[in-house]
Amino acid sequence: MYLLQFFKYDHLPEKLQAVSKPFCELAHYLVETLPQNPETTTAVRKLLEAKDCAVRANLFWPKDTDKKES
Repeated sequence: MYLLQFFKYDHLPEKLQAVSKPFCELAHYLVETLPQNPETTTAVRKLLEAKDCAVRANLFWPKDTDKKES
């Protein structure tokens, strides 16, 4: 499935790889086990959206600070 390319994580820093990897593994599992139909595509696309949010959550700087919280 074409969406799997967006789950690659080896280019990310280690901290973000740790967040992204489980999403990649689940995406591959879904593609390998579910029937190929529009609902599977939607499930993987929404998982991609969730992965992107989780990665961004680790990059988020609160509005009232100058640097990222640890």
